[in-house]
Amino acid sequence: MTKRKIEIMDTTLRDGEQTSGVSFSVSEKLTIAKLLLEELKVDRLEIASARVSDGELEAVKRITAWATAHNFLEKIEVLTFVDAGKSINWMLNAGAKVQNLLTKGSLNHLTHQLKKTPEQHFTEIKSAIELAAKNGIKTNVYLEDWSNGMRNSKAYVFEYLDFITTQNIERILLPDTLGILTHTETASFIKEVTEKYPNTHFDFHGHNDYDLGVANVMEAVKAGVNGLHLTINGMGERAGNAPMASVIAVINDFLEEVSISVNEKALHKVSKLVETFSGFRIPVNKPVVGANVFTQTAGIHADGDNKNNLYFNDLMPERFGRKRKYALGKTSGKANIQKNLQDLGLSLNDEDLKKVTQRIIELGDKKEVVSQDDLPYIISDVLDSDTIEKRVVVENYVLGHARGMKPSTTLQLRVEGVQYEAHAQGDGQFDAFMNALRKLYKTHSKKDLPDLIDYAVRIPPGSHSDALCETIITWKSEEKEFITRGLDSDQTVSAIKATEKMLNII
Repeated sequence: MTKRKIEIMDTTLRDGEQTSGVSFSVSEKLTIAKLLLEELKVDRLEIASARVSDGELEAVKRITAWATAHNFLEKIEVLTFVDAGKSINWMLNAGAKVQNLLTKGSLNHLTHQLKKTPEQHFTEIKSAIELAAKNGIKTNVYLEDWSNGMRNSKAYVFEYLDFITTQNIERILLPDTLGILTHTETASFIKEVTEKYPNTHFDFHGHNDYDLGVANVMEAVKAGVNGLHLTINGMGERAGNAPMASVIAVINDFLEEVSISVNEKALHKVSKLVETFSGFRIPVNKPVVGANVFTQTAGIHADGDNKNNLYFNDLMPERFGRKRKYALGKTSGKANIQKNLQDLGLSLNDEDLKKVTQRIIELGDKKEVVSQDDLPYIISDVLDSDTIEKRVVVENYVLGHARGMKPSTTLQLRVEGVQYEAHAQGDGQFDAFMNALRKLYKTHSKKDLPDLIDYAVRIPPGSHSDALCETIITWKSEEKEFITRGLDSDQTVSAIKATEKMLNII
């Protein structure tokens, strides 16, 4: 069976830039355009609105110059207006060759915004199309508010379509401008239009106000639409547009009757770049491109993956240039940890694995997720702690730090089963802790504490988690110099743990 080709038009640089607070620079627009065409391989790009600003004009000039040199100029499109030729002059100055002409697709918009009759509007549209053709510019036509038009003024919509299908245009673009459609309405409206005008190319432009953008796109394709308008990360005004990554995955997995040109493997790369340039953060649970969507957290799921991939679905991360991860936290089991150890090339015996698992659960009660980068530090801390007999225990402490007052610590220490308590101030919380400790040892023990000669704090290299901090302290006594390490989510606490190890060594 010959598959029906669906054109994918990306409108991140035009409609997506209407996301509140987002404005791409000229160089950012050019970089994104290159990636979208060369790596993601979308069919068309809508990159700007005419007459917006000098910066927008410069961006379009840069993109069209690059596109001309790489045979992509026909893929570059600009939103234009019925404005007596002003948009066409802007297009000629910018070097663009395809206009997406914004017209009224509902009687409500036509009557109350333009205050014109259908005949007046059609006459002006005809002139705009003819002027574009005279200047070598091809025309696609947007029917703004088409979805409301189909709901409330269908006679006007079909009167318009009867007119516009006789004009010198390439495509008719049908937007759900306010994101109001349900999937059943989308299917019904698109089918009605495509069946009446079978030789016309129709695009569907979905918004996501009810979180139905992907469902509406799916129904539009099944109803016979020829092209789709999507944005990276679902960027766009209000709740945004139908998201590129989710739609591509849905088409590839559920709509076998159609074909698309988009390269799935580049989706994550492009999404991350757009996130960086826009400052519009991808939700961690965003399908396909979110940080957590290929991460198994529950230990039972990792165990199932070891047993014939019981928790896999068709959305395999490798399709999108990603990799499955197994989170480490309070719901982790041994299977999660073993998966991470395999990735790191490490192995533990059953007893040590049990201890490391318990430590990760304890940390998970404080922080949600421990990263794979943290794992070697946890192993080191757990195995190191097992080699030290705990005769001295820091039972409790209160750390205080208030503006205008010196930091203070109240410390409760158990030595050989006997409990002691002291209070002291210092230049910082850890310094106050050490002063309280020295006071205890001076009063109740004949031992001298070693000198602290070096103090270093680090997090696991490459870790994006704030779960762990390792404090490494070098001590020097009359007999020797030695190092202890402490690991915790809090820097001061990790230093206290390192100090407790020192107390059990001396």
